Amino acid sequence: MPLRAVLWDIDDTLFDYTGSDRAGVLRHLRAEGLLAAYGGEAAALARWRRAMETEFARFLAGELCFLEHRRARARTFLGAPLSDTEADAWFARYLAHYEASWELFPDSAPALEALAPLVRQAVLSNSSTANQERKLTTLGIREHFEAVLCADGLGYAKPAPEAFRGACASLGLPPAEVLYVGDRLDVDGLGARDAGLAAVWLDRAGAEEQPPPGVRRIRGLAELPELVRGVIGFGAPSAIR
Repeated sequence: MPLRAVLWDIDDTLFDYTGSDRAGVLRHLRAEGLLAAYGGEAAALARWRRAMETEFARFLAGELCFLEHRRARARTFLGAPLSDTEADAWFARYLAHYEASWELFPDSAPALEALAPLVRQAVLSNSSTANQERKLTTLGIREHFEAVLCADGLGYAKPAPEAFRGACASLGLPPAEVLYVGDRLDVDGLGARDAGLAAVWLDRAGAEEQPPPGVRRIRGLAELPELVRGVIGFGAPSAIR
């Protein structure tokens, strides 16, 4: 079957979430006078990351809505029983610093532009639709995607096969005609492969582990357009494997 579409992850694939979050939270904690209270940069960042991972997992599990997960991140990080109003205000001050730090990876826009004449493009993300729509618009790349499909709208989160298959169904395509690109081998690469999509793992860090069968690794997005051209030329997504 031909390759007709590329589905994209956003955070740490197209958008430098880790770098933007790190810069934003450090600026926020300095402005709040809290950096020393939480052990300095390394300790505070580790605590912030743990809070994010814990509360975002609860969002993905359906225990919290997206706003509630943000409130919970503030309370978990601070270790304080903030009211909703206090938590919202604290998190909003962080967001101002975080969003001022937003950046695409340098290879993101060129890859999107190179793929535009070759395949359809859409997004599949575990974040909220409103959050990712705003992010893509602010970063100036929303026009490249015919759909922004997220866990809150699909009712499933990656790596559940229902998330990938639901995104393909929204595009009116079978999984075998869709390629997924993401930065996490477990959530993106294996999840996409096991759902029947062609799977590309974006390994910017150069991990030592080898990709398993059915997952193709690239080190940067500059590699992707030629890879897609080769699959199209061969005529079947299985060529990527």
